[in-house]
Amino acid sequence: MSIVQVPVAEQRSGVALRGLRKTFGDVVAVDRLDLDIADGELFAMLGPSGSGKTTVLRMIAGFEQPTEGSVLLGGADATGLPPAKRDVNTVFQDYALFPHMTVAQNVEYGLKVRGVGRGERTRRAGEALDLVGLSDAGSRRPAQLSGGQRQRIALARALVVRPRVLLLDEPLGALDLKLRERMQVELKAIQREVGITFVFVTHDQDEALTLCDRLAVFNHGRIEQVGAAADVYERPETRFVAGFVGTSNLLDGDTDASLTGGAPGTFALRPEKVAVLPPGAQPPVGHIAAPAVITEVVYAGSTTRVVAAARGGGTVNAVLLNDSPARQADLARGTAVLLSWPASALRPLAA
Repeated sequence: MSIVQVPVAEQRSGVALRGLRKTFGDVVAVDRLDLDIADGELFAMLGPSGSGKTTVLRMIAGFEQPTEGSVLLGGADATGLPPAKRDVNTVFQDYALFPHMTVAQNVEYGLKVRGVGRGERTRRAGEALDLVGLSDAGSRRPAQLSGGQRQRIALARALVVRPRVLLLDEPLGALDLKLRERMQVELKAIQREVGITFVFVTHDQDEALTLCDRLAVFNHGRIEQVGAAADVYERPETRFVAGFVGTSNLLDGDTDASLTGGAPGTFALRPEKVAVLPPGAQPPVGHIAAPAVITEVVYAGSTTRVVAAARGGGTVNAVLLNDSPARQADLARGTAVLLSWPASALRPLAA
């Protein structure tokens, strides 16, 4: 029997996917995907519904088998292993807690299945509950807990078995906005403390940007771009990434030459890079300037979104911080303005 030599780089990785493909009949859910997730990394798979991200997560967990390709965990080929034989655990959106068990019993369950003794189970469950800030909830039932508390119990139950990789499938999707934002911060702090690989699936761009070290943007079963959150946001490579990760003005150099400085091709321009100035103002050196007329103003609390029709053609969105009430009072539909942004803020996009 031949011995497969695993490259050193893959031995150090938390998860490595090679040529991964999954079909359901004639439907290609994942199309020959390659991806490396570092050991100890907090990694997000971001994309709209049907983009393939959850299917990839299920193949890492072992709930689905790939049609082609392989899944490596810590350098070892885990492709054919059942879920129970993989050094991973999963936190689902619905938490999947046992309602007839206490919180402590829920957290201990995975250890009990693995044959860990009662004393050790109790000790480790206590440590896990303390980690998620619920050390006093062990005797309660899941129905007595809030949504945020149930989410943390599910996290404690997954962490208590000390997996190499923790998979999180839309773990915060059932929470309201304020609780979701608070749990994002707590989840990141917990990952930093335990130091294991976290891979989470989300369709929420803000959640991905807030939580992850790096992210992969999925579209139609393929990865459009992989990189650090700031790199993907500031330097999108395709029209899809520019439009899905945040909001972008998409400017065509052929039809909107005055907005691209005459450069050909398609460019992304983030709205927060656009300044709205009075007519006749002198923009800084290196900035593109375009006379325009405001067509819409949308107040959004801390920011105001301005939509303006450029005199040379094209529409530009700007997002302004509401730090100057006097200035905001001058923004109204029909007002003539000068739009300005750094030429370096234009990001060229692949066709």
